[in-house]
Amino acid sequence: QVSLEESGGGSVEAGGSLRLSCVVSGYTYSSFCMSWFRQAPGKERDWVATIVTNGLATYADSVKGRFTISRDKAKKTLYLQMNSLKPEDTAMYYCRVSARPNGVCSSVGDWGQGTQVTVSS
Repeated sequence: QVSLEESGGGSVEAGGSLRLSCVVSGYTYSSFCMSWFRQAPGKERDWVATIVTNGLATYADSVKGRFTISRDKAKKTLYLQMNSLKPEDTAMYYCRVSARPNGVCSSVGDWGQGTQVTVSS
């Protein structure tokens, strides 16, 4: 079964940077999506970024130009480099892996336990 374990969260002042990691194991998809989502208290879980099998990455408008998603195949790790952090980036961050049939990320996937990011002004 798929397992995901996030790490790298913490507290940082506005304008600072953090790098999140997610060790992914057990997936057998030949075509997949690996994503980062975030959820602030009392808010819905929002999509942040996705990287697909061929390396193509997409981002939510709110993080474009500031965040970079990447993966290390050898280490089986997904990353999210977050620069120029803003207080509104404060949230629990989750990684996710899902199949990508027909060129679209499946809505059914596996989630990690999350890692907290707090950005102070």
